[in-house]
Amino acid sequence: MSIGNSPEDERPFEDVSEEARPPIGRALQQARIAAGLTVDDVSSATRVRIAIIHAIESDDFAACGGDVYARGHIRTLARAVHLDPAPLIEQFDATHGGRPAPTPAAPLFEAERIRPERRGPNWTAAMVAAIVAVVGFVGFTAFKGGGGTQDVADGTAPTTSAPATPTPKSDNTADETPEPSDSAIAAAPQDKVTVQVSATDGKSWISAKDHSGRLLFDGLLKQGDSKTFQDSEKINLVLGDAGAIQLYVNGKKIEDDWQPGAVERLTYTKGDPQAG
Repeated sequence: MSIGNSPEDERPFEDVSEEARPPIGRALQQARIAAGLTVDDVSSATRVRIAIIHAIESDDFAACGGDVYARGHIRTLARAVHLDPAPLIEQFDATHGGRPAPTPAAPLFEAERIRPERRGPNWTAAMVAAIVAVVGFVGFTAFKGGGGTQDVADGTAPTTSAPATPTPKSDNTADETPEPSDSAIAAAPQDKVTVQVSATDGKSWISAKDHSGRLLFDGLLKQGDSKTFQDSEKINLVLGDAGAIQLYVNGKKIEDDWQPGAVERLTYTKGDPQAG
């Protein structure tokens, strides 16, 4: 008869309860040390910051920024130190309120699929339509206004000349045919000064102003073009190439012998033509 412990009393006592399981951080730390790894080694391998690894090994998960990130860090660190992450994740969920239920994605995608597409205004089409309208208007205006090259500028108010009424020719003038410019000036009103400028021998720049100094015209006359100006008192002219210009003042042709290229400054009134 032996005195002592029975064989059953000699068997080691194994505590497999939840309380005997080491904390998550302690389990990760022990596995890291057993693998011969430092915190710097694990940080370089997982790209998890050293401060977060130290906090997790101390069972402080606040630095992770939330339970979702804490689970991810635990899973990453466990794989780095050759541990099965599943038991550690279950242990974390048991001590932190359980794993949150996943949000069903089907209703969200269904709503996105049936949502009508909102289309913005087609600015390209609107711009093209506007350009077409402008081009059409400009072409129509040019077509309507392209009837001739002779303009009349009045220093006081624009006037519209009535169509000339043909008069019977007398016997002694039957063979005489007046020049077109003479016919255009013949009906000039007596209470105004009328000046016609024609580029007969080339092109010339001209400028015309009324008695108050208001600019009536400033531009280039090509050969064959003419301009007619009227004012209640006087017309001031500047001819860039006087030799290329023929003037009619109050129905009379000016016979001055201007040289080609000469610049002339002239003033004409309601009386007989006078060079200013």
